Amino acid sequence: MSLLMPTIVGDYFNAENHHDGDAVAQCFSADGVVHDEGHAHAGHAAIKAWKEAGSKQYGASVSPTSADMQGARCLVTCSVSGSFPGSPLALRFAFTLAGDRIATLEISA
Repeated sequence: MSLLMPTIVGDYFNAENHHDGDAVAQCFSADGVVHDEGHAHAGHAAIKAWKEAGSKQYGASVSPTSADMQGARCLVTCSVSGSFPGSPLALRFAFTLAGDRIATLEISA
């Protein structure tokens, strides 16, 4: 299935599935923020560290199943599998875009 989503969101998922913390961080604006599991990770260094720690701990792979644009927000539902209880899980990735970068990402169940 091919989903329509902004290029930068596709780039994010590609980097996510390659467990490339630096490439994930580069998808964000300089002051970008990720909200995940009750924590905020702000700026490229923190986002890279978040991605690298998560990749090491869970080794997750992410498969987008639906995508919906709402103005500057792109809402993507994904099947996420890895070494964690309940795998695979359906998670929602809510991206807010700023130009050609991601300003915020909120990940929720």
